[in-house]
Amino acid sequence: MATPVAAAKQRLRSLIKKRLSSLSQDAVQTQSNAIFEALQASKQYTEAKRISIYLAMPAAEAQTDAIVRHALGAGKQVFVPYLHKSTLAEPDTPTRIMDMVHLRSVQDYESLGRDKWGIPSIDDAAVAGRERILGDSPGNFGPSPATLDLMLVPGVAFNADPETGIRRLGHGKGFYDFFLNRYYARAAEHGGHGSSLQLVGLALKEQWLNAEDGEVPMGVYDRRLHSLILGNGETKPE
Repeated sequence: MATPVAAAKQRLRSLIKKRLSSLSQDAVQTQSNAIFEALQASKQYTEAKRISIYLAMPAAEAQTDAIVRHALGAGKQVFVPYLHKSTLAEPDTPTRIMDMVHLRSVQDYESLGRDKWGIPSIDDAAVAGRERILGDSPGNFGPSPATLDLMLVPGVAFNADPETGIRRLGHGKGFYDFFLNRYYARAAEHGGHGSSLQLVGLALKEQWLNAEDGEVPMGVYDRRLHSLILGNGETKPE
């Protein structure tokens, strides 16, 4: 039986899915262009040297193709999601977990195949030899673990919490929250090394919750974001 928080999350996902279903691909691209322009102008992006960028679904999500190409062209080190079977022995570990792996070049990016959702993806065979942010196990980080300056985070719905930043609802798999909880736990183990990671969400205007929509339900392991860029070019919090 679903918990009250899980049930509330599912209701909100259904609401936003319905809202996005009438959005044309041209409208998605127009909003994505506005997000790209706002991101380029942000201090978080201009100062970031190591950046994690999600690779977008073909529809109903802020597109990131232009961001990936710009970041690589600007000489930033770009890391993208890699989903794989977990080898961790930690309690409550999902069957599949996410890491961030290094994307070498635009040509490397263009060579990626697409998964069943149409998302460009690095498969198991292509991971060998690439830098990974977390690696296979908690004790496999070395004296100076790999870190990120900025992570661009997708989601289903978002709203502002004056006390704690941006509340985010994901797709329900827990990939980002589990990754971030491991990342920050590792940072704490290494004296805070890597704890300055900036979390920035990207969202279409339809994914921003109005007052009548309520707020994003948050579980104990859910991570809040530092800021959010919307498809009209606005950044939250203002």
